[in-house]
Amino acid sequence: MSKISWRPGTMVYPVPAALVSVGATPDEWNLLTVAWIGTVCSDPAMLSISVRPERHSFSLIEKTGEFTVNLTTVDMARSVDWCGVRSGAQYDKWKETGLVPIPGEKVKSPTVEQSPLSIECVVRSRTDLGTHTMFLAEVVNVRADSRYMDPETGRFMLEKANLLAYVHGHYYALGDMIGKFGFSVQKKKPEATKKKKQEASEKNK
Repeated sequence: MSKISWRPGTMVYPVPAALVSVGATPDEWNLLTVAWIGTVCSDPAMLSISVRPERHSFSLIEKTGEFTVNLTTVDMARSVDWCGVRSGAQYDKWKETGLVPIPGEKVKSPTVEQSPLSIECVVRSRTDLGTHTMFLAEVVNVRADSRYMDPETGRFMLEKANLLAYVHGHYYALGDMIGKFGFSVQKKKPEATKKKKQEASEKNK
C-alpha cells in the first residue's frame, strides 16, 4: 500500500451538514449551513462552529452571542444546500425552503421544526483564525423530536432520523451501524445463554 502526500487541507470527513439558526427576533432570524462544526467538551457540554466573517449570519452571532445547531436529514438535503449557497441578505431562507422556525427555549435564536435534534448554544469565546472565525459555545439546551423517542425505553433513537453528512463537497446518507462504543472489548455471551434467550423469545411470540 502506498501513500500520496497532498498540500495541507481540511480533510476530516465525514462531518455533519448542520443548519445553524441565528437572530434575536423573527424579522432577523436566518439560517446558514455549517460543516465546520465539532464537539469540544463533555462537561460542560460545548461545541464549536467556524464561520466566514463575510457571511450574513456572522454579525448576528456576534450581536446576540447565541445560535442553534440543527442536525439535518436526507429529506432536508436540498434545503441544506440552498441555505449554504444563498445569502440571508438577499433571501428569506425560511420562505424559500419551506423550513419552519419555532422560538427557542433558552436562547433567542429559533429552532428548525424539521430538525430531529436542535442544540441551543451561548458563545463563550471567539478566535479569528484566517478565512474563518471559530465560535466556542456552551450548550444550554437540547431539543429532540419526539418521533424518535422509544416509548418503551425512553431512548432517543437518533439513528432512525436518516442523518445527512458532508464529505469533501458532497452530501451522503449515513450507512449501517457496525457496532457500539466498546464493542471491540465486550465479552461474548456464552452460546448456552444466547440459546436460552432465543428459546424464551420464541415461546413469547
